[in-house]
Amino acid sequence: MARKKGSNKEKVRIHVTGMTCTTCAATIEKGLAKTPGVEEAKVSFASEQASIAYDPERVNLGTLKETISRIGYNAATRKSVFPVRGMTCASCVARVEQALSGVPGVVEANVNLASEKATVEYLEAVQLSDLKRAVADAGYELGGETETLEDVATASQREIKSLRNRFIFATAIGLLILGLGFGPSFIGKPYLLWALATPAQFWAGWRFYRGMWGALKHLTADMNTLIAVGTSAAYVYSVLAVVFPVFFTAGGLEPHLYFDTSAMIIGLILLGRFLEARAKGQTSEAIKKLIRLQPRTALVIRDGEEMEIPAEEVQVGDLITVRPGERVPVDGIVNQGYSSVDESMITGESIPVEKKVGDKVIGATINKTGSFQFKATKVGKDTMLAQIIRLVEEAQGSKAPIQRMADIIASYFVPIVIGIALVTFITWYFVGPAPAFTFALLNFIAVLIIACPCALGLATPTAIMVGTGKGAENGILIRSAEALERAHRINTVLLDKTGTLTQGKPLVTEIIATESFSEEDVLRLAASAERRSEHPA
Repeated sequence: MARKKGSNKEKVRIHVTGMTCTTCAATIEKGLAKTPGVEEAKVSFASEQASIAYDPERVNLGTLKETISRIGYNAATRKSVFPVRGMTCASCVARVEQALSGVPGVVEANVNLASEKATVEYLEAVQLSDLKRAVADAGYELGGETETLEDVATASQREIKSLRNRFIFATAIGLLILGLGFGPSFIGKPYLLWALATPAQFWAGWRFYRGMWGALKHLTADMNTLIAVGTSAAYVYSVLAVVFPVFFTAGGLEPHLYFDTSAMIIGLILLGRFLEARAKGQTSEAIKKLIRLQPRTALVIRDGEEMEIPAEEVQVGDLITVRPGERVPVDGIVNQGYSSVDESMITGESIPVEKKVGDKVIGATINKTGSFQFKATKVGKDTMLAQIIRLVEEAQGSKAPIQRMADIIASYFVPIVIGIALVTFITWYFVGPAPAFTFALLNFIAVLIIACPCALGLATPTAIMVGTGKGAENGILIRSAEALERAHRINTVLLDKTGTLTQGKPLVTEIIATESFSEEDVLRLAASAERRSEHPA
C-alpha cells in the first residue's frame, strides 16, 4: 500500500481479493470510477492491486472499501485493538482518533476512553510503527497489539499507584498549608508556604502540564488545560503576592495567598483520576474471566513421546492427549478415543456432547469422562475462544451513536469553557467587590475547575463496557455498541433450543407412578440405576 499527496489528490494502492479473471478487474475499475471523488482507478488482476487516485475531501478509504465490497470483492484490511495510554477526557479521544485516521491506509479508528483502547481498521501494508508515531506526535502512547491483558493490567496498576501517591502528597501538602494559614504569622511564613506548594504544583500536578503541552502543540485544549491554567493562576498569583506584596496589599493587611487552593484542587482532581482508573481496571474483568478459561498447558505427543508444554506453543498438526476433567487446550479434530465434553461455555447446552473419532472439539471446553487424542487445527488467535475474546474487545471498543455525539460536544466543550472563564474574570474585575482582582481570579478558577467534561467522555463507553462484559459472562455476545443501544427496542426474542436457557441442573418436579408401583418404589429404582451411571442427567 502506498499513498501519495498532490494538491487535492491522493493515491492509494489496495490489495483486492476474490478476483478470478481480468473481467473482475475491469468490473472493479468501473465501480470505483463511478464513485464520487474518485478521479482515476486502475485494477491489476495479476498483482491483485487497485491503484486509486481520489479527493480525500469528497471520499475516504472506508467508502472505497465499501464500494469494492458492494461490487462483490474484498479489500484486504486488518482490524486490531491497541491499548492507548495518557488519555484523560473526551478531547483526548478526538485527538487520538484524528491522529490514527490521518495515517495513510487507515480505514477507520475508534477510541474508547473507558477501556483506554483503540480499535483500528487498516490496509495490510500499514506498519505498527506508523500508528505509534502518529499517536506519539499527538501526545499519547500506543501499545502493541501483542500486549497481553496481564501487560496492560501491570501498566494500569503502575498508573493507579502513581495517582494514589501523588494524590496523598498533594492533599497532605494542601492540608498542611491550610493549617499554617490559620496559624499565627512569623518571619518567612509566606516563603515556607511557597516552598511547600511548589512540589505539589509541579510534581503532583506534572501530568496536567504535560497534557496541556501536548494539546497546545496541536492548537487544541482539553481537561488538562483547564486544571493546569486554573491551578497555575492561583499559584502564580500567590507567588507574585509573596515577591511583590506591596502591589497586593489592601487596607494595610497582608495579601491573601492561595497556595492551599492550588494544592487541594490538584489533590482532589487526582483523587477523581485515581477512582476513575480503578473503575476502568474493573471493567475488563469479563475479558479476564474469558482468558482464564484457556488452559495454560497442553499434553502434546511429539516423536512418540508425551510432553507437557505451554498452550501458546501448540502448533497446527500437533497430537494432543486430553484426560478426564481437563480442559481442551486448542481447537481440533478427535483422531482416537471417546468421551463426553462440556461445551456449555460455547453453546449453552448443559448436557455434555459425546465425542468420537472425526468430531470437532473446541478449546477451553471441559472433558468429562474418557480420555481422547485429537489433532490441533486452530491455535493462538484462530481458536474459537480467541475469536470470542476479540469480538468482546471490539464490541467494548465500538461507539454507540449517542457516544459519537457526546465526543463531538466534548471536543468543543473545553475551548468554550475557557472563553466563559475569561469573560467571568473580566466581568467581575470591573463590577465585582473589592479586592476586585482577587474576587475575579477566584471565580475564573472556579469556572475552569468545575467544567471538566469527564462525564461526557466516560458515561457511554463505561456503560457499553459493563453491558458487553456482563453479556459475555452470561454467554451473550454483543457485536457492537450500536446493537446494544438498539436492544431496548426488542419486543420479541426467538430461541431455537432450551439448552441456552437452563442452568444445567435437572430437578425432579413430579413423580407419576403406575398402580403396581408406589412413588417410593419408583424413586428407589431410579436411584439404583443412577448410582454408578456416568450419564450427566
